[in-house]
Amino acid sequence: MEKPRLSIWQICNMSIGFMGIQFGWGLQMANMSAIYEYLGAQPDKIPILWLAAPLTGLLVQPFIGRMSDYTWCWLGRRRPYFLIGAILSTCALFIMPYSGALWMAAGLLWILDASVNISMEPFRAFVADLLPEEQRTFGFTMQAVFIGIGAVSASALPWIMENVFGTSGTVTTPHPHSAIVPVHGAVHHILAKLPFLQNAVPETVKISFIIGAVVFLGAVLWTILTTKEYPPEDMEAFRKMKEKSGGLGTAAKEIFADLIAMPKTMRELAWVQIFTWMGFFCMFIYFPVTVANNIFGGEGNSKAYLEGIEWAGICFATYNAVCLVFSLFLAKIADKLTRKFTHMLCLLSGGAGLLGTLVVHDKNMLLLLMVGVGFAWASTLAMPYAILSTAIPKSKMGVYMGIFNFFITIPEILVSLGFGWIMLHVLNNNRLAGVVTGGVCMAIAALLMLRVRDVGYEKRRGHPESWISPSGQRAT
Repeated sequence: MEKPRLSIWQICNMSIGFMGIQFGWGLQMANMSAIYEYLGAQPDKIPILWLAAPLTGLLVQPFIGRMSDYTWCWLGRRRPYFLIGAILSTCALFIMPYSGALWMAAGLLWILDASVNISMEPFRAFVADLLPEEQRTFGFTMQAVFIGIGAVSASALPWIMENVFGTSGTVTTPHPHSAIVPVHGAVHHILAKLPFLQNAVPETVKISFIIGAVVFLGAVLWTILTTKEYPPEDMEAFRKMKEKSGGLGTAAKEIFADLIAMPKTMRELAWVQIFTWMGFFCMFIYFPVTVANNIFGGEGNSKAYLEGIEWAGICFATYNAVCLVFSLFLAKIADKLTRKFTHMLCLLSGGAGLLGTLVVHDKNMLLLLMVGVGFAWASTLAMPYAILSTAIPKSKMGVYMGIFNFFITIPEILVSLGFGWIMLHVLNNNRLAGVVTGGVCMAIAALLMLRVRDVGYEKRRGHPESWISPSGQRAT
């Protein structure tokens, strides 16, 4: 079936749910390391406490992707998974900042990440399902725009709560101004009665997570209610295919077989993704506590530490704001320079931004470094998926998008399991060194883009892609 072109508003509606998902992710990325340190974790212990995020993605996404390929019901193909994941994620976000012990926070992170992955994975296939090939780069770019909106709002929220609304950042009982979020008073009243849900996490963070839970669910519901999916072209053939799909064991065998048989372009992109996400994961883990410790000179529950964490949230909001604005132009830039070369330049700028933390000691200069990170983040959210979507079979879009997630989660698992030892024995628990390591990894990923072949580009232009100069002329 030839898919009709969708309007900008239709593409926006189908992307709003991803904004809600990223709102939840943004809160987690900006605050989880600090929550762990509030609960007593040392820098070398933080990576293993983040293991939930990549491991749940590794286990959940390919199976959810395959299941959604074989799903069709009154709600559609991908939308049932959006809804289930959103409901579970909302519950986890409500409780997370009230964790009374490290084990509880880590356990809730497992639940939260598994739930987020249930919602998130089908969104990538959703774009490929509904958009004709010529609109896919724009579709993935619009996802990046809404991801940016969600992440900017979430990252800056604790700072906004204290500096705009006057909510206390240090008091753990409800502040009078918390009436700006009426639901917070009710939630706090219930949770405060449970002794195992008491900690030193600031009220600004707790309110932010509650807002995040509401936004997450509301945004996903918006996409579910405003976007319809296409039914299988041959319903009888689809039913027969579903009957032959088998159970969990069959699914595992099929996923493994597809992994072995993945297209060459996907193999080339895999190495780029591995080093890219090692870089980003090091940043997610160590940048907030680096700002609090190295720039603001704070430790423990000190006021300087809290201010540093909140400023790191502003830094994260900055790179996501850059991502949002840059994403509006990304499709046109990629059309001029090619997707391959555009992604390489963006990764180089992100690596330079993280490496710049070595020489920057002023909090405002950190915002300038985040511009480069924003370019890399925008491209990472769009270009690899746009390149991949034209190189994999349409009938396996969901499962291959899930398998592609391996090359995000595996490097994060390696960092979670091994980087704590490096931090303790090689880097002397220097949080800044963790951020710099991320910059080096991102620069390596940029160089690896030279090996990637964009077959979709070649089909459209009718010749192999090498390098396209800014004027649009092929280099010899």
